[in-house]
Parts: sequence; structure tokens; C-alpha cells
Amino acid sequence: MYQVLYRKWRPAVFEDVVGQPQVTVTLRNEITSGRLGHAYLFTGSRGTGKTTCAKILAKAVNCLNPVNGDPCNECEICKGIDDGSILDVVEIDAASNNGVDNIRDLREEAAFTPAAAKYRVYIIDEAHMLSTGAFNALLKTLEEPPPYVLFILATTEVHKIPATILSRCQRFDFGRISPEEMAKRLEFVAKEEGVALTHEAAFLLGRLADGALRDGLSLLDQCIGAGGTVTEEVVEKTAGLAGHDYLFELSDAVFAKNTSAALLLIDRLHQASQDMSRLCEELISHFRAMMLIKTMSDPKALLVCSQQELVRLQQAAQKTTLAGLLHILSALQSALERLAYAPNRRVEMELTLIRMTSPELDASSDALLRRVKALETAVRTGQAVLPAAKEEEPGVSASAPEVSNAQEAPAAPAAKVPSALDAPIPPVSTATAAVPPSPLPCWPEVLEELSSSAPPLRGALEGTSAYVAGTRVLIDAPNPFVLKLINEPGHKQALKTALFNQTGKRYALGPYQREAAVASEAADPIEALLKQADSRGISVEISKD
Repeated sequence: MYQVLYRKWRPAVFEDVVGQPQVTVTLRNEITSGRLGHAYLFTGSRGTGKTTCAKILAKAVNCLNPVNGDPCNECEICKGIDDGSILDVVEIDAASNNGVDNIRDLREEAAFTPAAAKYRVYIIDEAHMLSTGAFNALLKTLEEPPPYVLFILATTEVHKIPATILSRCQRFDFGRISPEEMAKRLEFVAKEEGVALTHEAAFLLGRLADGALRDGLSLLDQCIGAGGTVTEEVVEKTAGLAGHDYLFELSDAVFAKNTSAALLLIDRLHQASQDMSRLCEELISHFRAMMLIKTMSDPKALLVCSQQELVRLQQAAQKTTLAGLLHILSALQSALERLAYAPNRRVEMELTLIRMTSPELDASSDALLRRVKALETAVRTGQAVLPAAKEEEPGVSASAPEVSNAQEAPAAPAAKVPSALDAPIPPVSTATAAVPPSPLPCWPEVLEELSSSAPPLRGALEGTSAYVAGTRVLIDAPNPFVLKLINEPGHKQALKTALFNQTGKRYALGPYQREAAVASEAADPIEALLKQADSRGISVEISKD
């Protein structure tokens, strides 16, 4: 019967273990010096050699003819452990033997001396699956086992192991195997199997395996089944890297703000039975690759893709900004969480794409902050474009003109205006208003209504105040760009509608001239009283006494 590669080429000595020198060197030194511990804990991600090293250690401590800390694999003990005839080495799957009774049976067996070997070795795989009661039942035996008993615990989730267990074990951490080391091992295995494997294909297999040699060997086994020389193209086709054009189509639709094209593509993928959660994960990886391209000079070390796909990703990344990619990734990450319990995953994915292609519909706090930042950048760089047309407002007196467009404002002769955004707005003097301005009490409610009708304007008006002067509402904004933003027809109408909904009256809009108000307040009150009396024909004499 055919034996898969990861079983056939499982290392038999420490020297064959790939990418874990910090573990193998220490274990060999302990064996050769006779300084063996009674309990070991091997932790690390899948496919990095934890169980392999546990089996090699079990053979090495019992081998009749060890060689520099490695088992000889020729004596009857080594062969018996390999074929399972030596019952002194027991491998336990903690996922299915995680109860207190299982640990009690283990403790009873540990009381007996080995039948054929020197040590009775217990290899507990996936040790984090043991129950709390099972861990507690194991504590005393693990702390003070008989001199002929050796425990080896292996786990991928060391944070689930109780501290009382960790303190009783020698811990060895297995790191992810680098693509370079994995490529060398895969080339060696392919050569021994008589299979032609190109170096580029081996390196791509190493990156696809994500640090797990077992995954790399399994994928190599699958590529060999395709027949012929294993090239980079064969690996791409076998691993499913090819045929991802729909990801580029979706990203192009998002960058072009083409909602219709994105929804049609989602419909096409749905008809082809594409899982929406899987699609969301693929999109996250796709946009993550562009993010790395935007932030790194050499992103290929962190990307799993061919050279042709890397070129396409670089071209696609030029169509957007890093801030846009962060917004897209944030939206997709949130969508992936919601897809887990969404009643209709297709609808959830469509809503996410609509938010991505129409940022103005995203009312999240992060989206509003991004828009405000974009407005601030536009003010600083002078790149914003304002409409040239001015909306006429009936019923406004000549003494209190409407907020005018920035392009109609005359530039100060002493300073050169660098752009249309920097052109001053002619202010409205509150001193000339028929009615002295008073604070608008419902201004917070107006801003709250703008949160849904005009979110960008709502963000720009944060921290402002408003005053009522007759038929006008005067906006007190420290930043003059806010007044230019209000002057845009869409924003102006939204603000007027919000004011009407909250007050029941129709107001014209204008800027609040803080200097005039301060000057009015600072004027001599006696002089103001005299002027008021004189205007009414009342004669007032002020005695020097």
C-alpha cells in the first residue's frame, strides 16, 4: 500500500529534524550526558516536529546502541517501538482520552516497571485537550514519577496548559520552519523519490506550507500526482492560486467606486456556489497583499504568490491609497465576524461591498474621522474643489448678505491667495443686523440630524456654535473652510432642512463675525446710552459732579 510522503519521510534521528536546532541540540546533549528530565512539554504550531521529536526521544532513551544521542534504529527496541510491539512506549491522544478515568488508568500502569525497555514513556499528544480534573489527577504523578517513567506532552495551544503543569515540565518551543529550509528538505525528498522539482516550485511550496513541513510534504505529494515535472505553475494550479481573477475584478470595482459591477460579480460567484465567508477571507488576503506592497520595500518575503501575480498586485495597489486599503480591510474584518451568524451571507457581503464602493454611506465613527481628516488635508494642501454657482436665498436683507462663494470674495491686496480654498469669505457684521444675535438653543439637535443627512458636514461642524440674528443663522466656526463647506449646495440645503425641522422656521445662513461682537461688547455703555437717547429725541445732561 502506498505510504504518503510525510509518513514515509518522518525523521528517524534528531539530525533529520528540520528547522529546530534549539530543540534537537539540547535533547541530544541531555541524552549523551545522562541528565534526562522526567517530564517534557513540546509546544508549537502544527507540522513543526513535536510528535516526531517525542518519538525520537522515546527511542533514544531506550536504544541499546545510541549514537551521539540519536537512536540506532537497528536494535530490537528501536524496531519494536516503530512497529508498536514494544508496549512500554504509549502514545495517548488527549482529544479522545481527556477524562479523569483515563489518567487514573495511566497512573496505575505507571506503577509497573517496563517489560522490555529501560523507560516507560508516555507521549500525550494535544495535551491541552485534557479536562481540569484530568490535569489535577496527573499533577502528583507528573511531579514525582517513578524513576523509570518519562512523560512527553505535546500541544499547539500552550496557553491552555495550567501553570501547575508547566512548572513541572521542561518546555521546548518549536518555531515555524522557514521557506528556505523547507525548500531544501522538499528538494531532497523529491530527489529520493525520483521526481523532478524545480527550485522555484520548492520555494513556493515552502511559503504555502506556512511553516509546517507536514503541509509542505502533503502538497508536494499532491503535485506529484499531477504527473511530470513539478514546476511553479503546477504548484499554483494544485494549491488553487491560479484562477483568482475575480479578486482583481472585485478590487478594481471597489477602487473605481463601481457598485453595480461589484454586485454583479457577487451574484456570479454566488451562482457558482462560492462560499461568502471564504470569499471574504480571500479578499482580506488580497487587500493585505496590497497593504504590504504599500508599506514595504520588499514585500515578497511575506507574500505567498507567484512573480506574475506580484506584478498584478503592484499595479492594483497603485490605484488606491494606504488609507483606503486600511478602510477596506477594516470593513472586511468586521464583515467576517458578522458572516459567522448572518442569516443571509450573500446579503451581508453585498452590504459590505456597497459600503466599500460608497464610503459616504459608511456612518461608522472611523469613517467619519477619515472624512474629517481628508477635509483637513484638503484645506492644508488647497486641493478641494468648490462649486462656482451661488444659491440665491429669497427674503434676505441687503444689510445681511448670504454666505458667498469663496471664488466671489475679493482677495486681500497685501497677501497672495494660493488657492480657491484660501480666499476669504466677506463676513457679516453683527453690529449691522436688525436684531442682536443670540445663541441658537437647538444647535446640538441640528448637528445630530446632520449625522444622518450629511455626515461629512456634521464632522466639520464639531465644536462650532450658532447664533440667531433676525431671519439669519450665523455660524461661529474657527476654521474658515467650514463656511466654504457649508456654501456647497448639497450641504447648504441639508443644514437649512435641519434648521427648519428643529425650529419650524426658514433661515438664511451667514458667518458670525466674532470681532464685531467683541467690539460691541467692549464699547463704552454710557456712550451707547447717550446715542440711544439721542435717537429717540431725549436730551440728557451729565453733570461733572
